[in-house]
Amino acid sequence: MAQMLTTTDGTSIYYKDWGEGPVVVFSHGWPLSSDAFEDQMLFLAEHGYRVIAFDRRGHGRSSQPWAGHNIDQYAQDMHQLIEHLGLTEFALVGHSTGGAVVTRYTAKYGQHKVTKLALIAAVTPLMIKRDDYPDGVDSDVFDEMRANLLANRADFYLDFAKAFYGYDKLLNKTSEGIIQNFWRIAMQGSIKAHYDCIHAFSETDLRDDLTQITVPTLVLYGTADDIVPPGICSQQTVKLLKQGVEEQIKGAPHGLCTTHKNEVSFALKEFLSHH
Repeated sequence: MAQMLTTTDGTSIYYKDWGEGPVVVFSHGWPLSSDAFEDQMLFLAEHGYRVIAFDRRGHGRSSQPWAGHNIDQYAQDMHQLIEHLGLTEFALVGHSTGGAVVTRYTAKYGQHKVTKLALIAAVTPLMIKRDDYPDGVDSDVFDEMRANLLANRADFYLDFAKAFYGYDKLLNKTSEGIIQNFWRIAMQGSIKAHYDCIHAFSETDLRDDLTQITVPTLVLYGTADDIVPPGICSQQTVKLLKQGVEEQIKGAPHGLCTTHKNEVSFALKEFLSHH
């Protein structure tokens, strides 16, 4: 069933809560919604897990407040949802920007509740190039994203979807339906939230958060990810974790939860049941 939570600042957060068993909470990437995890949720719920996913503020079916589009607030919203549901022990899965959210949540609120963490093509520890992060992505890339989003959001998301799923590199057979579904979800979100979130996912430094995390953490990524380069993000993330488990899917793009859904689902199930 789908439900809504009203946060302390009056924002409505849409979430779904399926199945019964050990709990797994999902946090999606930019500019999508909880629908991005539908394949993994269906798979895990059918294999004895209770799966919960929410649309971040300004995304999907959640309401569209003017402010609060930053990793701290996203983590606080997640904290409020987890408190609302009375969850005391659970695993977390975050894709892309969602990886930053679950990392910040675990470091700040979840040390005694989170049993396992899975970071899929996550933006951790930091994306943007800085003096103290010289190998990061040049800031021009994010400035261009913001400019394209403002110029023509609808066209930008059609183009971005192609890169997101590796269709621009002919990695996978292009699916019109998947591109259109990405567009449908993205356009449902707020332009303000999506604009602000580019700063949040590119400039939030999660190095300290990662070093505080003590639970087993799966760091899963596609070797052909051009959106969140593994050498800058996932491979650096593993180095900072106390119990990081690195796993790669050869030839998979950033949107691997869709293009390589079975591999991702099996990797999650394996990690959740064994490590």
